[in-house]
Amino acid sequence: MNPDDLQIRVRIDRPSDEEVAFVEDVAAGSGIAVVVPPVHFAIETEYAGQTREISRFSVYVERRIAIPEGVDPGLITTAVVVEPDGTIRHAPTVVEQVNGQYYAVVRSMTNSMYVLVGKPAAFADMANHWAEAAVSDMGARMIVNGTPDGRFEPERRITRAEFAAILVRGLGLKADDLAPSASFTDVSAGDWYIAAVRTASQYGLVQGYADGSFRPAERITREQAAVMLSRAMALTGLHARSAAGATADIPGAFTDANDVSVWAAAAMADSVDAGLITGRSGQRLAPNELLTRAETAVLVQRLLQRSGLI
Repeated sequence: MNPDDLQIRVRIDRPSDEEVAFVEDVAAGSGIAVVVPPVHFAIETEYAGQTREISRFSVYVERRIAIPEGVDPGLITTAVVVEPDGTIRHAPTVVEQVNGQYYAVVRSMTNSMYVLVGKPAAFADMANHWAEAAVSDMGARMIVNGTPDGRFEPERRITRAEFAAILVRGLGLKADDLAPSASFTDVSAGDWYIAAVRTASQYGLVQGYADGSFRPAERITREQAAVMLSRAMALTGLHARSAAGATADIPGAFTDANDVSVWAAAAMADSVDAGLITGRSGQRLAPNELLTRAETAVLVQRLLQRSGLI
């Protein structure tokens, strides 16, 4: 194969009227507003007269969608992918202005049809909470969800399955219950979290325990979360950026640094160095204490922000 004969094309298509109508119906049923109509992005290779679409990538690929004149960019909370089965997936998005033109910069690991949407997210029990802004942002991006009665329950401890699911949604990964992954003895077909856990395993975010279990219903500790975050940093490229100034040890400013388990020490140092984990009450890492839903929203927001994804 001669690399000079390989052609790579980026194709941007306007979806059909039927696809647009389908997207609008799904959005309306989910309580979100379509701000800018869908656009389909595809990356193709052509060699020896054969064309092949690349559907998945090992790194984030950037797409820029121009926001039409007259559309308020402040109404856009994120881009989403509407799957053929009607499920909606967040795609990491940031709105920026270049020479007077607003663009939505979408980063994704798949070829997809992207829609710029707006979704208000105000939870009844988050008013004046220390994590209110982060929870609202993550809710508007459809990364975290509330309860049927409109609450978020910020102090509720989160399970390992829930944390994995939020991390997968935050990174914009397509959850797939058939994804090739480690086989966990306690994750079965029909479990609500199987697609998230299998996808997290496929991307190297989770590994499970030595006995082959994942323990999905177990409450996750802060040091366990740090390990998953460190693996996610490697996926987003944040690990490479932070490593230049990283130290092998957890800063001594934390009074309980010695309480971090040996297997989690490097990941905790990574997460602290990248500014994801700042400690409880300023001076305590509290590695063996349980993570709350509010803390989870803040950690994932920081991961995405410091990775340049939102």
